[in-house]
Amino acid sequence: MAASARATFPFFLLFLLSAAIAFVDGSSVDPTGEKFTHVHFYFHETRSGPNTTVANYKNLTSTPSFAYIGVFDNYLRVGTDPSSALLGRAQGAGVFAMPDGRSGLLTATEFVFTAGKYNGSTLTMLGMYAAAGEVERSIIGGSGRFRLARGYVLSMVISIDDLRLVAKFDVYVKHY
Repeated sequence: MAASARATFPFFLLFLLSAAIAFVDGSSVDPTGEKFTHVHFYFHETRSGPNTTVANYKNLTSTPSFAYIGVFDNYLRVGTDPSSALLGRAQGAGVFAMPDGRSGLLTATEFVFTAGKYNGSTLTMLGMYAAAGEVERSIIGGSGRFRLARGYVLSMVISIDDLRLVAKFDVYVKHY
């Protein structure tokens, strides 16, 4: 019995050492290889002028008058300043409908990263956009470093005028 206890003691010490290293490192081993990532950036839309990044098609027919479709190719930047470092583009479309007096914009957006550690990767966002306060939408896919991504986005308009819109985005995703 004593020999058996002595034989298992080194394995027990190895287990404790491994657990202590994982605790100090702050990471845990996920047997599936799944990762969790938080990405923060600012969405820059130019609404008018020579470098417009959004096109709105209002009232495609004479009726109905409550809807429009918009297409965009906006900038993703590190900061709120239009000259801050470029991280990529937000490309997609939005469909706006207001038949009952409540507004909503259904957006389908591809975040295309062209710089930094996510260069060459994409995230796909889908959901309703409301103009006031913080908005939550879904991440439904991705590519590159974000393969099989799923998660959510929290966004909020920081500034808006006739020329520009700047919004803060925090993206939280699980991926492989």
